[in-house]
Amino acid sequence: MNSDQARQRAERNFKKEERAQDGRNAMIEYEAQAVTTRKKTTRLKALRLAKEAQAQTEAPPAKQTIRRPRAPRQITAQTFCLDRHQ
Repeated sequence: MNSDQARQRAERNFKKEERAQDGRNAMIEYEAQAVTTRKKTTRLKALRLAKEAQAQTEAPPAKQTIRRPRAPRQITAQTFCLDRHQ
């Protein structure tokens, strides 16, 4: 009985230590991912700010408007009557 109790106690302690180690490993992985995310965010922010600064210093391209000649209006009996009453 005594050796069984000792073995069970040792197994409990081993499992407890194993869970604790898993928790430490999970925390290390979480922190590493957080550092990676912060670095990536900083890099992307710098790129965005540089792009915005460059866009402000450059003159915006002039819009080219294409004007089409207006089609002549066809006068029909209906539009003629409507135009006269206005």
